[in-house]
Amino acid sequence: MDLHIRKFMMLSMMVLLTACTGMPSTVQPINQFELNRYLGQWYEVARLDHSFERGLDNVSAFYSINKDGSVKVVNRGWNREDNEWSEAEGKAKFVDTPDIAHLKVSFFGPFYGSYVVYYLEDDYSVALVSGYNLDYFWLLSRTPTLPQEALDNYIQKANKAGFDTDSLIFPKQDKAQIKKND
Repeated sequence: MDLHIRKFMMLSMMVLLTACTGMPSTVQPINQFELNRYLGQWYEVARLDHSFERGLDNVSAFYSINKDGSVKVVNRGWNREDNEWSEAEGKAKFVDTPDIAHLKVSFFGPFYGSYVVYYLEDDYSVALVSGYNLDYFWLLSRTPTLPQEALDNYIQKANKAGFDTDSLIFPKQDKAQIKKND
């Protein structure tokens, strides 16, 4: 293979990988982030549509530490069509340092996507999370639902950051179907 083609392919791959772990210019990751306080159960209150979550309700994420120091990510949701739980397990690592809430998450081998906590309540009860661009947004809470006034406030923050809040999906959180993590 020609040296110029190889260089071009390597550069293209580097750009692609950087783009997937980048972030929108309208968000900045939380500084002084404390991973230990973020670990545990989170419920998805709102999200933008993605094929990997389409049709899921009762969506939750559970974060814990792997033996190698990375973050174990277990996402679960109730698939209404199949009438069964859907689960994905992944691994997250910090992009820079552990005190900056910019992680890269992989559910498929060596391919990573951005996970940027750009808003976080002081008590770690609610988080606004972005992917590498404005097509990826999640509103997570330690509780399955939020009071309407609080929800409106978080949606306004997402809108101000440039997310298409008119397209948000609000998955049902039927407590009878929330599956507890092991």
